[in-house]
Amino acid sequence: MRPMLLAAATSLIAFAAACGANGEPSAAGPQQTGAPVETRPANAPDQQPAFANQTRAPGVTTERVLAHTVVASGLVQPWGLALLPDGRWLVTELGGNLRIVTADGQVGQPIAGLPAVDAVGQGGLLDVAVGPTFGQDRMIYWSYAERRPDGQGGDGNATSVARGALSADGTRVENVQVIFRALPVYDGTHHFGSALAFDPQGHLFITLGDRSDAPMRPQAQALNSHMGKTIRINADGSVPADNPFVGRADALPEIWSLGHRNVQGVAIQPGTGAAWTVEHGTRGGDEINLVEGGKNYGWPEVTYGIEYRGTPIAGSVTARADTEQPVYYWDPSIAPGGQIFYEGAMFPEWQGNLLVAALRDKHIARLVIENGRVVGEERLLTDLGERVRDIAIAPDGAVWAITDEDNGKLVRLAAE
Repeated sequence: MRPMLLAAATSLIAFAAACGANGEPSAAGPQQTGAPVETRPANAPDQQPAFANQTRAPGVTTERVLAHTVVASGLVQPWGLALLPDGRWLVTELGGNLRIVTADGQVGQPIAGLPAVDAVGQGGLLDVAVGPTFGQDRMIYWSYAERRPDGQGGDGNATSVARGALSADGTRVENVQVIFRALPVYDGTHHFGSALAFDPQGHLFITLGDRSDAPMRPQAQALNSHMGKTIRINADGSVPADNPFVGRADALPEIWSLGHRNVQGVAIQPGTGAAWTVEHGTRGGDEINLVEGGKNYGWPEVTYGIEYRGTPIAGSVTARADTEQPVYYWDPSIAPGGQIFYEGAMFPEWQGNLLVAALRDKHIARLVIENGRVVGEERLLTDLGERVRDIAIAPDGAVWAITDEDNGKLVRLAAE
């Protein structure tokens, strides 16, 4: 497996910072900034951002040589990626398999014991997370599309989250419990979400989609529906007493924030413990949001996207006083997948940056964040030519990613 040099989206990566005498990468100097990396015309050119750099932030360039290595291949539509304490990777495949992949690329057999998955359209086995008390109980958590009765004599599906103890030999999960089931059930194939992340207090954030179809869209604004929401629960599925809608008869207590379209990435910010999400827009309107308890993020009434057919979204505006603005948005859409904040020694100049997987545009977007705003953007892994679905950081600071393909890959991105 020979590493391949990465090209930046609009210019060559500067071949600058070399490794120090001890073999560790030396810190880079100030990052160069330039024109935005996005050069395509916007789908909605008459829309205006609410503040500077809310979209098309200045381009930045990493001042060192980057290289990627394909560590494993043959994965079938991998979706979620999580690091086990022993350095192996948990990888979900949309069709329903959960596998362990070693750091040297050995792909394990499917782990037994998972509940049935409704693998239809965008549904299937989705994200996976290692529990905060894994060292004591070996608990792992996963989200998936589940077939269920709809309560009206038929059936449909919705996103569920389960947990179970990974056996010592890694071949099965035991004592499986479903700790969350999104409602209502709907017979559809799109917009299940769903990403998972634990905050420092052990709360589990779950992101959900609006189920896409026009009749379901308004439920993103409805507090009696989980659709189009971020969810915050305890690790056992119980509801934290300080959730914003606890005690309201007209609201589901698991809801943390509302007004989302299809959130497939969530990351907890180091230092603050805040949850940041990334969601798919329509044509344009992909959003990075800092999700705060009880806040409304607008969809489908407030958005920077337009319909796929090219017309405005009926009745929508780009800003409204009772809704929150995205920290950042893309137009045209990059089709974001998972995301993670960078922490690691390999790229000290990336510390605190947000890395976002791009499916349609086939790259990793690196967003430089200062004081809660994006001040720079770089596109990484552009020469791989595959849909990047999820991202994780290894203990040495290397970036690992999976690609959402029929012959999906596990890839390591590092300083050369």
